[in-house]
Amino acid sequence: MSSKAKQSQKLLLFCLFGSRLFGIGTLKIREILPYQRLTKLPHSHHAVIGTATFRNSAVPVIDMAAAVGYPALSKDERDKASIIVTDIQRKEIGFLVRSVQQIIETNWKSVMPPPKALGSNAFITGLLDMDGDIIQLLDVELLLAKVYPESLDAQNVALSDVQSETLKSLNILLVDDSQVARKQLCDVLDSKDITYHVTSNGDDALQVLLSQDERGTPIDILVSDIEMPGLDGYELTFNVRDNSALKQPYIILHTSLNSEMSLSYANQVGANEALTKFDAEELLQTMLKGAAQAD
Repeated sequence: MSSKAKQSQKLLLFCLFGSRLFGIGTLKIREILPYQRLTKLPHSHHAVIGTATFRNSAVPVIDMAAAVGYPALSKDERDKASIIVTDIQRKEIGFLVRSVQQIIETNWKSVMPPPKALGSNAFITGLLDMDGDIIQLLDVELLLAKVYPESLDAQNVALSDVQSETLKSLNILLVDDSQVARKQLCDVLDSKDITYHVTSNGDDALQVLLSQDERGTPIDILVSDIEMPGLDGYELTFNVRDNSALKQPYIILHTSLNSEMSLSYANQVGANEALTKFDAEELLQTMLKGAAQAD
């Protein structure tokens, strides 16, 4: 396969408890700050320890260790800690971590999916072996959903009868490794009684695309996350576009990153649209745009 679809990823590694290493993609990160005095937020989740000032804005700060089930950092530990300011799902959120270690470069193909035995409440999207050390990649969307459960509430989007029937006539495939993101995508379509296929990784998605095509019911709309272990959204798109025998779907790539570089690269590998997730109205309107082009 051409290297055009391959894009290395940089991960920031940090510790939450003991010496165990965790990682998140650097494209999510705006800045790393030393711990600063925080302004308390009344009636907030126990893991939200206050707000920090970042570029003249108040940013909520989450004790990441407490949010994922480890002991919260003590006052003395906080003084030596760092705040990772992130830009995720169009929100700036700060995460307090015990210590920042280093930035490494890797490829999503090197990331292994987490064992199913971890269950649905594990905050892990993948595992990476770095010279014998296992790095756990955090499911930041799941973490935020636990801290801000109202963010999972289904958005009510008004559709005309014609629009609704148009979407119901499509063969739709949803792909995302994050259970929270999958639930958000599914809830939107479920609320409109729109049927779909759904997978948690790019390899399974490619098999669904091929099998549906062989049955004479090809996928019309493919909605895929970009950052996934194994076959990521870029490579999935490239594989689809590189298969001339496959009836080509309208491809919508989405990401929690507010990154122009990610979106630009999505277009380069053949995606029709690239969205920063999650906005139900924007997603459905983009699907309708795809349906119009397929007519």
